[in-house]
Amino acid sequence: MSKKSLSESDVCAKYITPAIIEAGWDEALQIRREVSFTKGRIIVRGKLHTRGEQKRADYILYYKANIPLAVIEAKDNKHSVGSGMQQALNYAETLDIPFVFSSNGDGFLCHDRTGLAALTEQEYSLTNFPSPTELWQRYCHYKGLETADAKHTVEMPYYDDGMGRAPRYYQANAINNTIEAVAKAQQRILLVMATGTGKTYTAFQIIWRLWKSGTKKRILFLADRNILVDQTKNNDFKPFGAAMTKISKRQIDKSYEIYLSLYQAVTGTEETQNIYKQFSP
Repeated sequence: MSKKSLSESDVCAKYITPAIIEAGWDEALQIRREVSFTKGRIIVRGKLHTRGEQKRADYILYYKANIPLAVIEAKDNKHSVGSGMQQALNYAETLDIPFVFSSNGDGFLCHDRTGLAALTEQEYSLTNFPSPTELWQRYCHYKGLETADAKHTVEMPYYDDGMGRAPRYYQANAINNTIEAVAKAQQRILLVMATGTGKTYTAFQIIWRLWKSGTKKRILFLADRNILVDQTKNNDFKPFGAAMTKISKRQIDKSYEIYLSLYQAVTGTEETQNIYKQFSP
């Protein structure tokens, strides 16, 4: 049977997946197939609405869970090696992925979105697909993560509750970009997220990784209503356990590491009411 008679699925199974595994990618931990990451744009016509086509990548390659490095779009062998590139670039822009590949089973065409490569596009044979280590080193160079401490921070895993919950793609983008900014000693970062997009969960994963890596020793989470503080403490932030406390009566116990509070509980019109100043920056 000739390669051109094979379906896209067969090309993936016989050529693309084996080439990726041969390069050192862990099939269970680093390779995800048929990844749907949007449900499709909501289209409204009068009183009716429907969804557009969902976005689904053939392959996403991860250095660690939720830290994507590459996206691959596969085509059958009747197409050229680069036929899937435009589609893959569209996915890569949404997912904030720097290394983009297209394949028809003969080899791979790579588009480097970092702007640092000597060639923006180059072809790889099936036997020399880049390894996880190679792409991670190129990723760190692109992001300016040059020190051991910075790499230690960004390599800290997400919290896994064992229930299969994973961040949505835009949450992962926000979490990863924030962690990378802190790792490079950026002191001020603003995330703007709409109601219902999972701000508390996003904040939890950021705080978890900074705390577990030892990058930040003491962290303060603020909200404007008691019910929001209590919900956060009892739900998303529950994994912090005994390391977490809620500030009340303007009293701070410095034996804790994660603090939750109302804005008005740590600030005031008088200097003595600004208890947040008890902590060094």
